[in-house]
Amino acid sequence: MFYRKAIGFLRRHEAALWWLHSAYALLFGVFVMWLGSRNFAYLRVIILHICFIWLSSLLLPTLAQHPRLGARWRERCRLLINYFNRNFYQQLLFFVLPVYYASATPGSRNMLFVILLAGVAVVSTLDIVYDRYLSVKWPLMALFFVFILFACINVMLPLLWSVSNSRAVWYSAVLALLCFATLVIRMSPWSGKRLGAFMTTATAVLFTLVYFLRPFIPPAPLSLGRAEFGRSVQSLQVLSPLLSLPAPEEGTIAALTAIRAPLGLQERVRHRWYLDGRQIYSSPYYTVTGGRSEGYRVWTRITWREELRGSMLVLDVETAGGQLIGRARLIDTGAEKKRRAAREPQRR
Repeated sequence: MFYRKAIGFLRRHEAALWWLHSAYALLFGVFVMWLGSRNFAYLRVIILHICFIWLSSLLLPTLAQHPRLGARWRERCRLLINYFNRNFYQQLLFFVLPVYYASATPGSRNMLFVILLAGVAVVSTLDIVYDRYLSVKWPLMALFFVFILFACINVMLPLLWSVSNSRAVWYSAVLALLCFATLVIRMSPWSGKRLGAFMTTATAVLFTLVYFLRPFIPPAPLSLGRAEFGRSVQSLQVLSPLLSLPAPEEGTIAALTAIRAPLGLQERVRHRWYLDGRQIYSSPYYTVTGGRSEGYRVWTRITWREELRGSMLVLDVETAGGQLIGRARLIDTGAEKKRRAAREPQRR
């Protein structure tokens, strides 16, 4: 009697209980984010999670068509595999999310990738959405897996094997494409020329997206520790520090940046200077070596001439692949005050 009542209760409130489980998964994801921001060693476990999701996704069509399994047991097997995959997806996404966030620059376009990653992480906690809509459509399931695989491998390569970000992006894209191909071959109803044409198109689209969208991807785990402006730099120390943009005059403005990178990682970086959105100088590339507690320090300078008039001087630190590591600004406080004064009457 008690067993039947319990089963009846679960069936009547199945949707509500799944939503409660989603809330629990989201809270657990917050814990994984906290863990991921403190100990990168757990990244090694990600490999096992990825392998399980990939292999179980390849096995699922076989179970769905197995003649010895009835419709009820096939559905149970699907839900069980989905349950494990969802949990592994959640751990993967919430673990790498803080790593990408630490490397992103607020207000820049690479924050869009962090927002997209956070949205995918939230979707992975929604049991009903995943079971009823995402997992039953193989194209969505394959794209979902490939995006997460790319995001995870792109972090693992620099952190665990000291692969530069410029190369890690392409290696991750190749691995994601190979896994995508296995899922398409296994799940899609296509074969022969149609399958070949689809994979050729998918390959072209993927590498085109990676090439043009690299600036939208934070260069995890690189980050900008600090940036200082001054009149010159001597012995990696800023002389005559500047807190605001000086008036145009003959002289120099120097910038010293400290770039944080893990031990063993090497990356080529450069400084790009902008005045009111117009590039005025781009430095050659310098090789950064990770592992220094104070960060690897790189400095450049520009000649500050009379004809250089503007209200904001911006310094971008970026990798050889065009990924933004960090940004620093010098603002003409006098011009800013004038703009604020001009806006005040309009507000009134």
